Amino acid sequence: MNPLTATAAPAPGDVSSTTNNLRVAEFTPLPTPGELLAELPLAGEAQRTVARGRDEVRAIMDGLDDRLLVIVGPCSIHDPEAGLDYARRLAAVARDLREDILVVMRTYFEKPRTTVGWKGLINDPHLDGSHDIAAGLRAAREFLIGVLELGLPTATEFLEPISPQYTADAIVWGAVGARTTESQIHRQLVSGLSMPVGFKNGTDGGLQVAIDACGAASAPQAFLGIDDAGRASLVSTAGNADTHVILRGGSDGPNYSADQVRAASTAMAGKGLNPRLIVDASHANSGKDHHRQAEVALEIGAQLANGGDAAEAVAGVMLESFLVGGAQALDVVEHAAGRTQLVYGQSVTDKCMEWDVTGEVLERLAEAARTRRVHRSHSSH
Repeated sequence: MNPLTATAAPAPGDVSSTTNNLRVAEFTPLPTPGELLAELPLAGEAQRTVARGRDEVRAIMDGLDDRLLVIVGPCSIHDPEAGLDYARRLAAVARDLREDILVVMRTYFEKPRTTVGWKGLINDPHLDGSHDIAAGLRAAREFLIGVLELGLPTATEFLEPISPQYTADAIVWGAVGARTTESQIHRQLVSGLSMPVGFKNGTDGGLQVAIDACGAASAPQAFLGIDDAGRASLVSTAGNADTHVILRGGSDGPNYSADQVRAASTAMAGKGLNPRLIVDASHANSGKDHHRQAEVALEIGAQLANGGDAAEAVAGVMLESFLVGGAQALDVVEHAAGRTQLVYGQSVTDKCMEWDVTGEVLERLAEAARTRRVHRSHSSH
């Protein structure tokens, strides 16, 4: 059901267009956001999960809910079947531990690349370099609804400004990555998003870009975007009051120690921004080592259990996890030729903790959150 057809860009020799689109090979129209949302509407339990999840995340980030927010799941979704398999397992654990932690599943569909490579399910859903974005948008939205219908809140990274129009209504919590935190476009985008959003510190470990991003995104903005009908529009926003910092380490090493958490929290408070933050146990905080990631998560849990200012500043933890540990290489050329057999449930981007380790880490984090609650209770008397 896609009557849209591609059109070739003007040939370089076409004198009617000698200065425009000289390096564009083709334009392929996509369904409008409104058309896709009508085809795959958010309703029933899925819609309730989004509304409830956003309220719960907001309450945790504001310190009104004493649970720990845990954002966990695959580095990226490349196989929706394996992703939903993981989601069903995670939903069961989330229900068991919900008194102490709020579990939100990573549902990442767009991947930033340092050079080139597979850019995610939306850009290349067939994993073969065909870039069938219409199918990718549909697959992403179907996947989100499937996860939400399990009662499991969803998280994603917003990598560019167009695709959120197709998926943002189905997202509970959003992130802006280290490569794009400094981007004006992303700060403007976040100012109009309907969910809490975290900005990661820069790839060099610098915190100031994330602090500046939170301040900019919390303010009203006006910028160029598209509406539900796909028309270019002036987008005017009210600003997003639910922004916060994510510590993910940097080129100088990790930044999740109690002193570093305390310093980041103090810097945010000094700017009148939310002093509570999220710590990413992956990326530079673990050297992208999935075995080390589990150790980092437990070290953060120990900090929480110790109580004090640093423990109070940590509202959440991020983890990368899938059914099978580690990661596998994805060569889209080989895959297109049918010569690549992928391991079911293993990441094709960053290395992830395996499921069994993930379950143990979640239980330990829940225990740490309970212990922190006891410290709070004692300090209030």
